Amino acid sequence: MKVCFPVHKDEGVNSTVYDHFGSAPEFIVVNTELQSMTTVGNKDLNHVHGACNPVVAVGGHKIDAVIVGGIGAGALRKLNADGIKVYKSVGETVKENLELLKEGSLSELTLHHACGGHQGQCGH
Repeated sequence: MKVCFPVHKDEGVNSTVYDHFGSAPEFIVVNTELQSMTTVGNKDLNHVHGACNPVVAVGGHKIDAVIVGGIGAGALRKLNADGIKVYKSVGETVKENLELLKEGSLSELTLHHACGGHQGQCGH
């Protein structure tokens, strides 16, 4: 499984999970089968509000899931349409959230949980 984590900066598994998908400076993609990581700069960082393109943002990397603090409805819809599940981060770091995902302790985000105008349940 390839899991994508929006992060402020690459600190490996100790990287802090970012609070919003579209404005994250970088992404860490963890391949849980190969136990490898790839860091990708956000290729869509300067998008117009509400027009995030998640596939462009992660540099075209194929991913199966995203774990993030918050995400806009448009990005969530696009990821879900590609069969990518989006989970709410609970732990602070990539490592903590990988363990929680493995345990089945992360909740999948729905449109009800999506950020609206960078307010509400996103915490930013």
